[in-house]
Amino acid sequence: MERKRKIALVGGGTAGHITPNIALISELKNRKYDVIYIGSSTGMEKDIMERLNIPFFGITTDKLRRYFDLKNLMMPFNVLKGINEAQNILKEEKPDIIFSKGGYVAVPVVIAAGNLKIPVISHEADITPGLANKIAMPFSKVICCNFEEAANSFGKKGIETGSPIRKEILTGDKNKAKEFLKFKEEKPIIFVTGGSLGSVYINNLIRKNIDKLLVDYNIIHQCGKGKLDESLGGIRIQKSCNSDKEEKNCTEPSYTNEEKGYRQFETISEELADIFAVSDFVISRAGANIIFELLALKKPMLLIPLSKKASRGDQILNARSFEKKGYAIVLTEEEEDKTPSLFFEKIETLKDNSKQMIQKMSEAKESNAIEKICDIIDKY
Repeated sequence: MERKRKIALVGGGTAGHITPNIALISELKNRKYDVIYIGSSTGMEKDIMERLNIPFFGITTDKLRRYFDLKNLMMPFNVLKGINEAQNILKEEKPDIIFSKGGYVAVPVVIAAGNLKIPVISHEADITPGLANKIAMPFSKVICCNFEEAANSFGKKGIETGSPIRKEILTGDKNKAKEFLKFKEEKPIIFVTGGSLGSVYINNLIRKNIDKLLVDYNIIHQCGKGKLDESLGGIRIQKSCNSDKEEKNCTEPSYTNEEKGYRQFETISEELADIFAVSDFVISRAGANIIFELLALKKPMLLIPLSKKASRGDQILNARSFEKKGYAIVLTEEEEDKTPSLFFEKIETLKDNSKQMIQKMSEAKESNAIEKICDIIDKY
């Protein structure tokens, strides 16, 4: 009997380095791959893979902090330790191929795979290559890219595939969301998200403008773990469970200040597809994964990219690319800090141009990224 092929998916730290891998799992299993996952021993990916029944292997990881921090002194030693741990895992598990989603979690695994001559396929989400994929390039057969500009920067190894989108995101139910949210008034709905970890800047921007926003809109706000503002209404209350008989009540949401059209959550998981379905507009950071999901969903978006003060500026380039194509309106932190009234001007522009934006997104090329990437994996 022929041995099933085995693939190790790699990535972690934030949802942006995990969700594209999740999107590939179903198709890989359809193609008769055994799937394992390698990530940070302390990252969110461990719990996610356990819920998906995917064998998980944790390694020591560390990142280069783009500011002065004594922890940077330990970074090379932690990476070397991670390479050794990854090498031992790969020798034991014997995967036929590695798919790396990039990010600092992937670096030790990619280097270990190179040492063991295991082929690596990498993925670059942003319009400009990140440090991790620059390191991964010599060890990678192919670097799949969301953007044509990124593919060109990798030369012959770069291929524009687009972003693998979780299919369940596209199957939301508006009616379920309405029942879940219990809004009192029928108003356009804005979904605000700063990503899986939340954005302090976007949270503060929404909260200081909340009364004015609620005049015309219902607001769903994903704040990030530990970032709820309990002085505001609309908090989802998780009911405690004391017995199996009370299990149903554990998942039933209740809200304070129901007369207000505001619902805030630390994170949204099971209900996310329904939330997307019911939302008319989205205010978001400009990470590659979320903006490609919004493109697939044809949701008019106001993008507030992470500032260059806190990043290498990749989100700004992502956002400007989508703005140029007519998919998004962009508001930078610097623009908002200089002219606070600009926030509401951008929202009005978003509302006024939403039909044209949806049309532009409808004309976007279907990437079939999952099939393209799995075909490349098959090839190697």
